[in-house]
Amino acid sequence: MDGSLEQATMRRVAWRLIPFICLLYFIAFIDRVNIGFAALTMNKDLGFSATVFGFGAGVFFFGYFLFEIPSNIILDKVGARLWIARVMVTWGFLSGAFAFIQGETSFYVLRFLLGAAEAGFFPGIILYLSYWFPARYRAAVVSLFMTAAPISVLLGSPLSSLLLEMEGLLGLHGWQWMFLIEAVPAVILGIAVLFYLTDLPEKATWLADDQRAWLVAEMEAERAGKQASARHNILSGLADPRVLALALIYFGTSAGLYTLGIWAPQIIKGLGLSTMTVGLLNAVPPTVAVVAMVLWARHSDRTGERTWHVVIACLAAALGLMLAGGATSVIAVVAALSLVNVGISAAKPPLWAMPTMFLSGSAAAVGIATINAIGNLGGFVGPWAIGWIKDRTGSFTGGLMFVAGLLVLSAVVTLVVARAGRRAAPAPAVLR
Repeated sequence: MDGSLEQATMRRVAWRLIPFICLLYFIAFIDRVNIGFAALTMNKDLGFSATVFGFGAGVFFFGYFLFEIPSNIILDKVGARLWIARVMVTWGFLSGAFAFIQGETSFYVLRFLLGAAEAGFFPGIILYLSYWFPARYRAAVVSLFMTAAPISVLLGSPLSSLLLEMEGLLGLHGWQWMFLIEAVPAVILGIAVLFYLTDLPEKATWLADDQRAWLVAEMEAERAGKQASARHNILSGLADPRVLALALIYFGTSAGLYTLGIWAPQIIKGLGLSTMTVGLLNAVPPTVAVVAMVLWARHSDRTGERTWHVVIACLAAALGLMLAGGATSVIAVVAALSLVNVGISAAKPPLWAMPTMFLSGSAAAVGIATINAIGNLGGFVGPWAIGWIKDRTGSFTGGLMFVAGLLVLSAVVTLVVARAGRRAAPAPAVLR
């Protein structure tokens, strides 16, 4: 009876929360990386070099870094419903404001403010999911949530290409229309969050009484089981060496992710293709990645193994970047970028299943935000390095090799942390 109650409850929770949260992340990721498509025409209109564009694309993560931990602490205190709504409405208006940038300074300032506004969304959702799903479900649930990133590229690429074709309508450039139109859903969904999300299982009136009672008891038992070994206070979330190690691992995966999101359209465009063709081809890698991510995360949950699921995925992404650096044909470039997308997407769910296994309460809020804040600085380093190296060499190859090296470092650090974890309790439960 308990088994059927658990299955019914988790199915109800999953169907209630996951599709909606995926939609939120879908919009977030489009607004975060759509400058990659805007650059196909915007850079020429505004006179941006590859270095200027790469720096502006990456400066988003300085704002993200500075405000992410405070944002997640506030979310833990006031509840996800109110805070996620605030985050989305703010970033929606800022994203639309990109239609009116005039040069480098306004580009840099708005990217920084967009990062500050969006800070807390992703780690806040990871924390929010830990309120609703026991640890044994977490990697699979996170993988479903994170499919929104590759899906946003899959659907957003042709959409952004189509919006660029609105060049000259009402006196606006196509990239201006793209920013304006793609900003609207964030504002609308931010308002919807206030009416749809439920902060905690205790408040879930949409669950049957026995389902709600089972879930509350299950989550309380899990928290109690971590009392002896888990860390709970804010300082623990900041200072735990495992948190800092996971942040370094995430740094490499973020560098790879935003290399794809921001530079892939220009890498493909360099083969002499039309903007619409670029949009269609850029949708191929994430299509493969969605399937691979879900299957890889389910295997990680089923086996209980995290380390090698992260290591193998990071090495696959690094190999893909190296192949992309030397590819000269359309098929070779798209195949290489597909391998990168698969590796990066597959690495993240097992990685994000780790922090809440040794942190809870305020420490979990801060620890998750710390990992995401420090790790996402890779989103600055990767795109900036590629632009800087391209301006000096005339090629994407050197930058892609650099980012591949960061992913290899992520794999090595994962192995080092796992080995250290086997030597000291309670770390073995985290990386095994």
